[in-house]
Order: sequence, then C-alpha cells, then structure tokens
Amino acid sequence: MKNYQIYLFPQFLSLLIIQILPIATQKHACDVTSFPQASQFPFCDTSLSYDIRAKDIISRLTLQEKVQQLVSGSAGISRLGVPSYEWWSEALHGVSNVGPGTTFNATVPGATSFPAVILSAAAFNASLWYKMGQAVSTEARAMYNAGLAGLTYWSPNVNVFRDPRWGRGQETPGEDPLVVSKYAVNYVKGLQEVSNEEGSGGNQGDRLKVSSCCKHYTAYDVDNWKGVDRFHFDAKVTKQDLEDTYQPPFKSCVEKGHVSSVMCSYNRVNGIPTCADPDLLKGVIRGQWGLDG
Repeated sequence: MKNYQIYLFPQFLSLLIIQILPIATQKHACDVTSFPQASQFPFCDTSLSYDIRAKDIISRLTLQEKVQQLVSGSAGISRLGVPSYEWWSEALHGVSNVGPGTTFNATVPGATSFPAVILSAAAFNASLWYKMGQAVSTEARAMYNAGLAGLTYWSPNVNVFRDPRWGRGQETPGEDPLVVSKYAVNYVKGLQEVSNEEGSGGNQGDRLKVSSCCKHYTAYDVDNWKGVDRFHFDAKVTKQDLEDTYQPPFKSCVEKGHVSSVMCSYNRVNGIPTCADPDLLKGVIRGQWGLDG
C-alpha cells in the first residue's frame, strides 16, 4: 500500500490538528478541492514550520472552538475547512472497534488479532513486537482508506503490571520495567514508522504511518477495587519507585520510540491528578524527555 503523511502540529497536550495527504475517501484539513479558501491560511502552508502553523490556527480559533477540540470526538471548524475527527481508536494487539473511531462492516468484518500483549511480551522477541506493530498499522491504514478508521491509536498500554488483581493486566507487557520498555519502543516504532520499502525499517523523517499513544501515565494499575475506582485512586509512590519502576517505559516511549503522544492516567499520584500535574506533564514529559508530539 502507499505511504501517506500525517503532520502533527505540537500545540498543547490535547489540541492537535491533523493534515492527511492525499486520500479522497476521507475529509481532511487544507483540502483546496472542497475548501478553496484553505490556500489563504498560513496553517495550510507546508513550507512553514509546525510551530508557526500551529500558532496560526490557534490564533484563529474562538474560545468555544478551542474547548471543542479538547475531547476525543473533536468538532469540526467549517469556517476554516477543518473537519470533525474522532481521536479514539484502539490497537493494543490488533485494530479494534472498542473505540468509536473504528468500525467493522461487511467490507472489513474484522482485523488480525494477535495474542494478548502479556503473552506476546513473554516471547522476549523484540523484532516480533516490531513486526506486529507494522502489521497492525498496515491494516489500520487500509481501514482508514476505506473510511472505517482514523489514524490515531491509543496504544500501547505500557503500565507496569504490579498488582495481579488489576483486570487490564493482560493488555500490558508485564511486571518488568525493562521488558515493558523494550516492548513499548518496538511496538511504537512498528506502528509509526514509514519504511523505504515494505518490510524495511527506518523512520522517514517526521512522517507517521499512524499515530501511537503510550498510556496510562503514570503509576496506574487499578480500575475498581473494594469501592475505590480509577477516577478516585491515589497512588502513593516513592520517588525511587517512580523512577525505577513506573517511569522507564514512558521515558523509553518518548526518547527511543519517538511516540507522538502520551495519555495521562485517570488516577492521582501522591495527591495530584496526573492530568493536572505540571511537573509530570510539562516538566518531565516535555521538559526532560522532549516529547514534541
């Protein structure tokens, strides 16, 4: 299949604008065929840097329009030629219809489902993890071309599996931070990298096959246990345990896997909600590790 480009404009954590070229079956921003005015906007000028283009489109948004981009089902902005987009698709071990961004039908009744992640991780085979990511992203692209999927996948889950009572443990690579880190890097690269030729490795600049998301950052391994759910759980973690156990997979995702996004977790860590912790988000992910997605 052909390789198309996704441009991710670094803005703030939740507001991203995607331009996809050139797929006739999907609406995309800056399509001068359906929206001639697009040629007038600097954010559609691919000769400009991502920063300039991001700042330009943000400057054109009203407060209401900005807020409407902060959810998984982001609203379109018709006056700027930006279509609506559903960010939530899943691909933990194969393209899934768990997220509303992906649909199976008579044309594509299903996709390849690899073993549960914890089983694939038990193979200790890094090249296998990379090949799995490649296969999943190829099917994701095909489904996108058919209008049945998006290009952003909230995968992989790289939480270290420390508590066997956690029902989602099977979708993680297990309990060892080193194994989880290596799995994360290879699966992310398999999903995201655009190869020179089919089957060959090597990321081609800033092009993405699909956008991957490492989740759930950080110290997260509870859904609902004895009246405590994930929305109210407060993980008490020492600085050493955080650095030795929970952070390495996410650090590897960013620094070695060059993942395009990281999802903050539902819980609190030492009393502070992770999605509202400036130290964990801006200080660590962006500042120390250099996330630019």
